[in-house]
Amino acid sequence: MLVVGTEADFAPFEFPVIKNGQKQITGYDIYIARRIAKKLGVKLEVQNTTFSSLITDLNQNKVDIVMAGMTDTPAREKSVAFSMGYYKVKNVLLVQKGQATTYAHISDLAGKSVGAQQASLQESIAKNHLTKSNLVTESNVNSLASELQNGKLSGVILDSVVADNFIKQHPDKYEVASIALPTPKSQRNISIATRKGDKKLLKQVNLVIKQMKQTGELDKLYQQAQDEEFSK
Repeated sequence: MLVVGTEADFAPFEFPVIKNGQKQITGYDIYIARRIAKKLGVKLEVQNTTFSSLITDLNQNKVDIVMAGMTDTPAREKSVAFSMGYYKVKNVLLVQKGQATTYAHISDLAGKSVGAQQASLQESIAKNHLTKSNLVTESNVNSLASELQNGKLSGVILDSVVADNFIKQHPDKYEVASIALPTPKSQRNISIATRKGDKKLLKQVNLVIKQMKQTGELDKLYQQAQDEEFSK
């Protein structure tokens, strides 16, 4: 059994769907996890929890790997080992429809409330660069998007593809601000987290990712995840 830990509110990486009357977790990360489990010759189990607890769960042996759109950062590398990257991160600011040009510079967010997922790269960016803004963190990205729509937040920092999904689902409610948000070079890869001692598992994970890159399967699965998200 391969147990993957995730937080399923980060489409198209992971999100819930109803199949045959039952709730299931699917998405880009889950597709890749299935390939890894198949390579290992074991079944896959998905555990859905809060993003901020995932590394703790990993190191307490509650899960075997973490796949949650998680960015490989120097801070996290102190606690876990990361696979090679399988997705490049670009961060944007999601705002209400009609406010894209209202926030063109970081200074425009001074005194404004900005949301970011708790314990995420986006939270780190806000703390480092939006020092004059009021940072609001929650474990659930969907909750932050709702607060943005309700006017409680001026913007939410998200990976660009996650922001695009919100816009595709609600084109009358959201858009991306013209502000440029920096993403450090050392924090641009989404990767799979393993325990530092699980070197054999990490080697197998990297082998699967490398093969999927070479065959173009990663790109195909990413598109498949987007298609499934919008067919719900």
